[in-house]
Amino acid sequence: FRLALIQLRVSAVKSDNLQRACGLVREASAKGAKVVALPECFNSPYGTQYFKDYAEKIPGESTQKLSEVAKECSIYLIGGSIPEEDDGKLYNTCTVFGPDGAMLAKHRKVHLFDINIPGKIQFKESETLSPGNSFSMFDTPYCKVGLGICYDIRFAEMAQIYGQQGCLLLIYPGAFNLTTGPAHWELLQRGRAVDNQVFVATVSPARDEKASYIAWGHSTVVNPWGEVIAKAGAEETVVYTDIDMEKLAEIRQQIPILSQKRCDLYAVEMKK
Repeated sequence: FRLALIQLRVSAVKSDNLQRACGLVREASAKGAKVVALPECFNSPYGTQYFKDYAEKIPGESTQKLSEVAKECSIYLIGGSIPEEDDGKLYNTCTVFGPDGAMLAKHRKVHLFDINIPGKIQFKESETLSPGNSFSMFDTPYCKVGLGICYDIRFAEMAQIYGQQGCLLLIYPGAFNLTTGPAHWELLQRGRAVDNQVFVATVSPARDEKASYIAWGHSTVVNPWGEVIAKAGAEETVVYTDIDMEKLAEIRQQIPILSQKRCDLYAVEMKK
């Protein structure tokens, strides 16, 4: 099946972001994409100072648009993420819609991005956001898909759980920055892919040098052999790749690590 990653240029005007995102979803569908993904924080600038002002209920304006365009194009749409308001709390939330427009999954970012690299970057999502408390998976006719958002990709156990639950594709909308992007963006994707023998896709906003938080870009798809099979630059673009499940089965047969795990010695378990 064809996967499309929309590396969207995000502005401060929510209505423009929604309109352009839906336009690019239609374009991706017209080029044969059956699964389409948007970037982290696709309807709002990324930053703790913006989350409250741009936050919405779910369902709400942004998710309604996603539902409509998924149904119109008859695709599976991973709606990047948006700031969500629920019961006085804010979350960084990804919604997924099926070809009939129904919501299939809602993933609240589990690991909040609180880092301090002296002289480079300091950021604290927990100043405004609350963490999600659940894994998020959904089924398609092609394969089962596991979801994470940005910083979630650094936690190998989460990807292992998805693998154990039968996910063959992991999708992480994310917005790494100019410090962590060049250092770890591709490395983490290749690690998650080769460790779990799954496809891994990441979807970043396009780079905006004038933004208060500058995204690295480089939306990427990695196959279960750890090879980068599609990759964007920094600009707004749509990345297409054909996901070959026979290739995945072949790799698992050649290197059967999943059946050779020593579960008598160690385990990673899902607690809830």
